[in-house]
Amino acid sequence: MKHFERKLGSILTAVVLAVVVMGQTGKAMAQEKVASIHGHVLNSIGQIVTRGEVRLTTDRTSDAKNRKYQYTFQISSTGEYKGTGIAPANYVVLVFQDDKSLDFNDNVNIAAGEDKQVDFDMSRKEYLDKMTPEEKKALEEFKKKNAEAVAANAKIANLNSLLLQARADNKAGNFASSVTAMQQATTVKPDEPILWITLGDSQLGAADVAAKEAKAAGKPSTDPDVMQKYTDAATSYKKGIDLNAASKKPSPEIAGAAYNQLGQAYGKIGDAKNSSDAYEGAAKAQPTQAGMYYFNEAATLYNANKMDEAVAAADKAIAADPKRAEAYYIKGQSLIPKATVDKAGKIVTPPGCVEAYQTYLEIAPDGPHAEDVKGILTGIGETIKSSYKATKKK
Repeated sequence: MKHFERKLGSILTAVVLAVVVMGQTGKAMAQEKVASIHGHVLNSIGQIVTRGEVRLTTDRTSDAKNRKYQYTFQISSTGEYKGTGIAPANYVVLVFQDDKSLDFNDNVNIAAGEDKQVDFDMSRKEYLDKMTPEEKKALEEFKKKNAEAVAANAKIANLNSLLLQARADNKAGNFASSVTAMQQATTVKPDEPILWITLGDSQLGAADVAAKEAKAAGKPSTDPDVMQKYTDAATSYKKGIDLNAASKKPSPEIAGAAYNQLGQAYGKIGDAKNSSDAYEGAAKAQPTQAGMYYFNEAATLYNANKMDEAVAAADKAIAADPKRAEAYYIKGQSLIPKATVDKAGKIVTPPGCVEAYQTYLEIAPDGPHAEDVKGILTGIGETIKSSYKATKKK
């Protein structure tokens, strides 16, 4: 009895398996009865068509608008289309855009299980020959505009490449190379502010290198060749500033950066008046950054040995940003050379000097100049007054 039950179970299993196999075979047969289609679509100038649809029909008796289309597949942004579930037949395959028929392929046989590739290239001679005179004229105008756009895009791409390379060269200290690149860029597009400003940065860097070399050779700081390089940088910055101001949407950031660099160039020439005016321009363009620009002015003038002007700039920086410690340091450093010795041999500092040093220590007790400032105050017989304690380093 047990043997019979096992045999019956085997028979039932075989039957079930047979049913499953038959079911799968039926499914496979069903899949073989349908087909797929795919392809890409190009317009009359060989560019991809990024929108529209591809329609399939077996109706060849009606016009394009009145036909019944069995299948419709969307064209993607890459100019491609694809569709599945198509019954095998002989189709007319059409491209539509805005419900207008653009192109077609007739007598497209699609077999069961096939993935048919049907491409459309409207730049082919046969397609162009069938265009009306008006369509051909419109096509030529479009080709001309497209060529101009392609040329403009190529120019922009080249300028961007030059700009990126120049900035990389400036960062690496290859100023001669960046000057050459940006001179080329400003020749190609002389109305772009950022190109002139980057040229100014390149020229300013080259001038600094020349100044260092001149000093090593024992030449004066006013060496004509060096001064000319700084002048060239200033000229480029001014060009960029003027172009930005004349643009439809002047950029405060571009103006602030350019004025800031212009102030540095003038400072190294030794033109304190124009340097101060440039930094004033930067602060006016970006009032929220005024403290930084005035501090840069103070530092530039201090480095140019223009002490009175540096003090005035430091005061403006302090007024704009009272917590900027470095501004107090520059002020103290600019005033200390005016210290005198009285009859009793005591060092007398000019007004505001000691206070500037003390305030620096108040704000930055661990600042980079803290020890120097303490040494100066001690050296001139002043007591170091600070309500701030140095932060212990972990």
